[in-house]
Amino acid sequence: MIFKVINHPLVAHKLRLLRSQDTPTVVFRMVTNELVTLLAYEATTNVKTETVAIETPVAPTTGVRLARNPRPIIVPVLRAGLGMLDGMIQCMPTAEVGFLGMRRDEETLVPETYANRLPDDLTGRQCYIIDPMLATGGTLIDTVNYLVERGATDITAICMLAAPEGVKALRAAAAEHGNALKLAVFTASLDECLNEHGYIVPGLGDAGDRLYGYVD
Repeated sequence: MIFKVINHPLVAHKLRLLRSQDTPTVVFRMVTNELVTLLAYEATTNVKTETVAIETPVAPTTGVRLARNPRPIIVPVLRAGLGMLDGMIQCMPTAEVGFLGMRRDEETLVPETYANRLPDDLTGRQCYIIDPMLATGGTLIDTVNYLVERGATDITAICMLAAPEGVKALRAAAAEHGNALKLAVFTASLDECLNEHGYIVPGLGDAGDRLYGYVD
């Protein structure tokens, strides 16, 4: 498994805004998309492309475009992952978008799937999971396994923050798939740890609540 923290002044600046409890929802949403676009730029370095013939105003030449057969697929993990979708689409406007709904039991911290809108066959597809937090790792591990069961072998996850505990758990889970799975994780920060409630410290709070409001 490849794990990479994007060290860039613009990333650090936007992450500071997201961490601050004084940042209002409207700004939090905007900055989330800006940060994701920066992370996606790094995470899509190896996205598949194809050569096409084009005409410039001066002469014929060739260029590249994102592969169309098969197209890459972006998989937001509901609900917080939706807040990252616009930032991803700005980088890959021709990508397909699937959805996976997972929620974490606040007592056991175990994730459960409640919604799925994905192709049955992901063989040969480059899959880009977007989920703000890699905390315990449970949600991302389940998401990766969900995609692998459908034939995915090339998976990239983009998370705004990660905790060491989650990275360790994900790395162990990825190792169980051996060389059959190519997994990479890109994030803006590897934070200190998880607290007793499973939240990343110092973190930025509950990303879903900060994006969409508090829901009982």
